[in-house]
Amino acid sequence: MEYKQWYMEYKIHKNRPGLLGDIASLLGMLEVNILTINGVENRTRGMLLQTNDEEKIEILGRMLQKVENITVTKLRSPRLVDILAVRHGRYIERDSDDRKTFRFTRDELGLLVDFLGEVFKREGNQVIGLRGMPRVGKTESIIAGSVCSNKRWTFVSSTLLRQTVRSQLSEEEMTPNNIFIIDGIVSTVRSNEKHYALLQEIMAMPSTKVIEHPDIFVKESAYDYSTFDYIIELRNTPDEEINYDSFTAHYNDF
Repeated sequence: MEYKQWYMEYKIHKNRPGLLGDIASLLGMLEVNILTINGVENRTRGMLLQTNDEEKIEILGRMLQKVENITVTKLRSPRLVDILAVRHGRYIERDSDDRKTFRFTRDELGLLVDFLGEVFKREGNQVIGLRGMPRVGKTESIIAGSVCSNKRWTFVSSTLLRQTVRSQLSEEEMTPNNIFIIDGIVSTVRSNEKHYALLQEIMAMPSTKVIEHPDIFVKESAYDYSTFDYIIELRNTPDEEINYDSFTAHYNDF
C-alpha cells in the first residue's frame, strides 16, 4: 500500500506541559510519521502526517476523541490551504460566499508566492484572476510564484516596464508548460484584433493563465467568471477598497 499524506488539526483547550509529547507518542505507536508541525494561529495546531495504512488514521481519530484538552477539527487528505497553513502558521482568508476567492495583504506576499507556486505546479488548464490596486505587487508575485514552481513565464500583455501588447509568440513561448501573464485591461481595452486572436488561442490552451484585473477582463471580453478557477485579491491593507475607477478612466480614450 502506498504512502499517503493526511492533514490533522486540533484546537487546544488547555495547553498543559507534555500535551504535544503525548500526541506525538500516540502517533509513534501507530507508526504514523509527522512530516510537518506548526501552530496555526491562536490555540490551534496543524500537522502533516504520512502513513501507508488508512485504517491507522481512523484509529487515530477515535483515540484522540478520548484525549482531554483538545478537539480534533480536521483529519483529511491535505488540501492546498492545509499545507500552506502548516508551513506559514496562518490561514489564507477565503470569501465565505465565493470559496474560490482568496484574500492576501501586502505583508503576506511570502504566503501568496508560496500559494501561487503550488498552484502553478499543477498541470492542465488553469485560469487565475488577480485583483489589486497599482503597485501592490501583483506581477512581481506571479513571477516569483513561477520561479518557485520552476516554470517559465511569458507576458502576453503588461504594463510592468512599458506597455506590452503581443500579437504573436514564438514556438518556444507557446508551450503549455509556460505561465501566461495577461493584463486584463490592456488585453481588452487597449488591444487590437491580432492580439485578441492570440489571447483566444492562449485561453484555449491546456496551460496556466494569470489575468490581472479580472473584473475588467470579464466586462470587456466574451469571457465570464466561470472561466476562473481561482480569484486572488491583494491589498495594501485589509480594509483597502479595490476600485478600478481611479486608474481606468483614461483608458476610455481608446
